Amino acid sequence: MKSHTTNLGIGIDIVDIQRFRKISYSSNPGFYKKIFIPSEIKYCRKFKDPYPHFAGKFAVKESVIKAINEPVHMLKIETIHVNSKPAVKLRGKLENRYRFLTSLSHDKNIAIAVVISEVLS
Repeated sequence: MKSHTTNLGIGIDIVDIQRFRKISYSSNPGFYKKIFIPSEIKYCRKFKDPYPHFAGKFAVKESVIKAINEPVHMLKIETIHVNSKPAVKLRGKLENRYRFLTSLSHDKNIAIAVVISEVLS
């Protein structure tokens, strides 16, 4: 059977929001700074309850890691919002190498994200 390669990838991740609530930002900012860039922390902290947003961004980052075939550090994955929709940009050597479709949702104690990646030629 002939194998075929594709330039598409998909990743999904589900996160228990309580994992982030148990490690409050105010008591352990270093934990958050290992995962999120300053603009992501600022975005999440502007909400009365920042933890669903931290969990959602974490789920997006994990989904990106699963969707691409190259190692990438969490701090090289930037989650942003474009027209109130989640979007992803890679920083560093992988910048401009991929295009992403991103979906994110959180409800009660769960955050979930799905990312489809496309390698750009």
